[in-house]
Amino acid sequence: MESLQSFAPFLLMFVVVYFFMIRPQMQRTKKEKAFAAALKKGDKVITKSGLHAKILEINEDGTVILETLSGKVKFEKSALSLEMSTKLSDSTSK
Repeated sequence: MESLQSFAPFLLMFVVVYFFMIRPQMQRTKKEKAFAAALKKGDKVITKSGLHAKILEINEDGTVILETLSGKVKFEKSALSLEMSTKLSDSTSK
């Protein structure tokens, strides 16, 4: 019984870390993968560096060709921002 009591704080610490750090990160990763999978030609997106663009082409190797005001640019899908692109689509639909 005494060994269980000495182990309880570590168990409690793990539970707290799981619910405040690990689980939210897993949920965020899942949302980002769903966002990347749902991208289609013509979608307006914002990259993580703040570049506004429209998707011209989606390649099988995980890259996208974006159209900007100055021309075409090739980016990785992971460089597209879920949060900023969602805000962009919400503001344009109003």
